[in-house]
Amino acid sequence: MVGRISIRWTSLPSFLRPGIISSSSDSTCSSTRRLFSHMCGLQKDSLRTFIFLAVIFIIVLLGTLFLVGNVNWYGNRTRRFASTDFYEHGADSHHHYGIVIDCGSSGSRVFIYYWPPHNGNPDELLQIKQMKDTRGNPVRMKIKPGISSQVHRPSDASSYIDPLLSFAAQQIPEHKHKETPLYILATAGMRMLSVADQEAILDDLRVDVPLKYNFHFTSSHVEVITGKQEGIYSWIGVNFELGRFDHSHDSQESPLNNSVSEVSRKSTVGSLDMGGGSAQIAFEVGKSVWVPSELSAQVNLGCDSHKTTHNYHLYVATFLGFGGNAARDRFTKLVITKNRTLSIDDTSGAYLDPCLPAECTEQGTYKGKKYNFLGTGEYIKCKELILPLLNRTRPCPKKPCSFNAVYQPRIDYETVEFYGFSEYWYSMHDVLRIGGQYSASSMRQAVEEFCSTRWSTLVSRHSKGLYPFADDHRLKFQCFKAAWMTTVLHEGFKFPQNYSNLRSAFYIRGKEVQWTLGAILYRTRFLPLREVQLHSQYKSSYHAFWSYASDLQFRIILLVCSITVLAAILLYCRRLRRMSKNSSIWHFDSSPVLYKVDVIPSIEKIPMI
Repeated sequence: MVGRISIRWTSLPSFLRPGIISSSSDSTCSSTRRLFSHMCGLQKDSLRTFIFLAVIFIIVLLGTLFLVGNVNWYGNRTRRFASTDFYEHGADSHHHYGIVIDCGSSGSRVFIYYWPPHNGNPDELLQIKQMKDTRGNPVRMKIKPGISSQVHRPSDASSYIDPLLSFAAQQIPEHKHKETPLYILATAGMRMLSVADQEAILDDLRVDVPLKYNFHFTSSHVEVITGKQEGIYSWIGVNFELGRFDHSHDSQESPLNNSVSEVSRKSTVGSLDMGGGSAQIAFEVGKSVWVPSELSAQVNLGCDSHKTTHNYHLYVATFLGFGGNAARDRFTKLVITKNRTLSIDDTSGAYLDPCLPAECTEQGTYKGKKYNFLGTGEYIKCKELILPLLNRTRPCPKKPCSFNAVYQPRIDYETVEFYGFSEYWYSMHDVLRIGGQYSASSMRQAVEEFCSTRWSTLVSRHSKGLYPFADDHRLKFQCFKAAWMTTVLHEGFKFPQNYSNLRSAFYIRGKEVQWTLGAILYRTRFLPLREVQLHSQYKSSYHAFWSYASDLQFRIILLVCSITVLAAILLYCRRLRRMSKNSSIWHFDSSPVLYKVDVIPSIEKIPMI
C-alpha cells in the first residue's frame, strides 16, 4: 500500500500554497530546509536569551553580596548610631565620648566630645565632634578663677574642679563613663608656678578624682602641658575643622611636600593663639627647612606610626608671659618703674595710662602695693609704650627671629593662610564686632575710636546692651589687649600691614574651635587600631565574607532581588511561548491519507501508481 501525504492548506506558509510552490523538488526541499532553519533559529534565540538572563541573575546575586557586605562593614558601623531621636546622647547612645578640661590662667572650662565607631580605614581619622545640647548649643561650662589659685590649698584642687566633672558626668550616658577618657590639662597659669607647687595640685587630682568618678582616668591624663603642646593642639584643631586632613586624589597638593606621595595632601593653615598667660604660633614647614629641635615637631595623627599619610613637620613657638593678662601685668610694672615722673596726674596722683579708655580708673598691684591708673585713651601712644615688652633688642642667635630672641623661619605671606584664636577673636569681635577677615587699617580705626571714647559713655552703652558679648573686664581692657594683639602680630611675628590671609575665629563651619579639640584628636589617635585590624581580617577572610549572610537585612535584600529577577525570567519565557503559538506555521498530520495532492495546479494529472 502506498502512503499519501495530507496537507492542511490553512496551516501552510505562503511558499507552499498552490500557485506559489514550484514544481521543482529541489525548490520544495530548499523551502523546507528554510522552514526548519527558521524554527531552529527561534529555539537558539530563546536559548541565548535564557542564558543571558541567567548571567544577569548571577551578576545581580554577586553584586548584592558585594554591596551589602561593604555596607555592613562601612555603613553599619556608623548608620545605626545616627539616632532618629531628638537627642542622640540618651541612655541608648552608641557613641564614644571624651572629656578635656582646660585649666587656664583665668579659669577652667570643660569640653565634651563624641565620635562614632571608626570605619576601619587606616587613612581616616576619628570623626570627633563637640557635644551639643537639644538646642544645638555647645555643651561646656566654665569656672573662675584658674586652678593656679589653689597653690596655697592644693588639697582643695579636686573640690575646685568637681563642678566641671559633675557637669560632664550628667551629660554623658552612665554606661559610657567607664570607657570615656578624661584629660585634665593645665596651661600657662600653672606653668608660672614652681614644679613643686604644680605637682602638689596635680597629685590631689590624681588621687581624688578616681574615687568619685568612673571615667577612664590615669595619672598621665592630668598634667601641665607645655606651650609647644598647646600650639600643636591648636594647629591640629583648626586644620581638622577645615578638613585639611581629609586627603583625596583630587585635592590641592601641599606646596610644602617635596616628594610625590601616594595620597594627595591639602595645604594646611597656620595657627595663632593668645591666651591670658602665653601666646603661640604654629605652621607647617617643608621637610628640607631647618628648624631648631626645641621649635620643631613631627606630628603623626594616624593610628599607624609607620605610615606618613598624616605626618607633618611643624614650626611651633610659645611665648610664656606674652599672653594678654600677663602682658598687662608687665605693662603695669613698666609704667610704675619707668615713667614715675612723666605720667602722673597732678590732680589725682594716678599714673596716666594711654592703654585705658579715656577717664577710666583702675588699680594695679606691684610688689604687693596698689597703684591707681587713669586712662587717657591714646591708642598710638599705647602701642609705643608696649613695644619694649616684646624684647626685640635681645640678641638673635640664629636669624631670622621674631621677638624675644626666638628663631622663626620665613613665611610665604602670599600663599600661607593663618587663623587667630582666643585674644585674636575677642579683641576683634566682643566689642568692635569686626571678627573674621583681618584688616590692619580697619582694626586701627576701630580701636582708636573706642579708646578715645569717654569711659562713662562706654558704660552707658554697655548698660543698654550695645556690647552684648563683653563683660566689665573686657570693656575696661579692650584698648590695651587690642593694642597688644596687633603689636605682637605685626612687630613681633612680622606680619605685613597689608596681610590679607588672616582670619580671627571662634567657630569654623558652625563648630567651636579650641586647642582642646586638637588635644583629644592627638591623644586618641591610636583608638582606631582595633577597627583597622578587624577591617583587615574581614577583607582577607573568605568566611568573613559569607558571614554577611547571617545579617537579616542582607537576607531580605537578597530575597527581594532574587524574586524580582526570577519573575522577570518567567514572564519573558511565558511571552516567548505565546509568540511561538501565534506564529506556528506548520505541523504533521498523523491521520491516514485521504486524497492526493497536486503540488502544481495544471491540466495534467499525475498518474496514480
